[in-house]
Amino acid sequence: MAKKKDSAIDMSVEEKLSNLYQLQTMLSEIDKIKILRGELPLEVQDLEDEIEGLRTRIEHTNMELDELYAKNNDLHRKIDEASMKLRDYQAHLDNVSNNREYDTLCKEIEFQNLEIELCQKRIRETNNDMRRKEDALRQSEQLLDERCQDLDLKKNELDEIVAETKAEEEKLREKSKALEVTIEPRLLMAFKRIRKNSRNGLGIVYVQRDACGGCFAKIPPQRQLDVRMRKKVIVCEYCGRILIDAELAGVKANEPVKEEKPKRRRLGTKKKAEGEE
Repeated sequence: MAKKKDSAIDMSVEEKLSNLYQLQTMLSEIDKIKILRGELPLEVQDLEDEIEGLRTRIEHTNMELDELYAKNNDLHRKIDEASMKLRDYQAHLDNVSNNREYDTLCKEIEFQNLEIELCQKRIRETNNDMRRKEDALRQSEQLLDERCQDLDLKKNELDEIVAETKAEEEKLREKSKALEVTIEPRLLMAFKRIRKNSRNGLGIVYVQRDACGGCFAKIPPQRQLDVRMRKKVIVCEYCGRILIDAELAGVKANEPVKEEKPKRRRLGTKKKAEGEE
């Protein structure tokens, strides 16, 4: 490994830039494959998150329904107990021995009737809550079924695209890893940092039409000459991308179009023609 690093350092600047541009070409091809997949991976992830949220919501709703069912049963039990007490008090009401006992039984009967009314009111409220929870549960379950179907479709679509591009992507990644070993570590780190910060993923570009191939800012002639000399790494003053000349990138530079100057008419000929007349 040390020998490979040493060989990368011993390379000329031209060789380093050439290898770096080849690496950029491979990484750009990988980016194109990712673009081909589009938003599908994100859509799949969003659907999985939504499905997980729906399942959690359904679980919580079922727990709340169980609590409401238990509460409802408890209220019915209280009504039954109050009804039994009420029957007992009413049975004893005909056999009272004094007014004090009569008043006590009347108060107990009134209290049990109030208890029954209160429990019935709470049962109605609980039933309303249960109906709302059951409606919400049905909607959540229906939505869950729809999202599961959407997820299956998206996953199948994504799997088809991945199957078509997986071999090509793996091949490109292997080549890019092999090429990274031949590039000086500091230069490689700088290239990856520039590439990460750039919108189009380009860390190294060639000069085209006297401008940077990344941000299209004009490059001074002297700086273009330095780029063509290939003696040192030159970066764009505006976007920070590494610059190389078109020839090193394997692109034919466009020759500037020569504008023909209009022919000037000789005044002597004109004067001579006027004299002859």
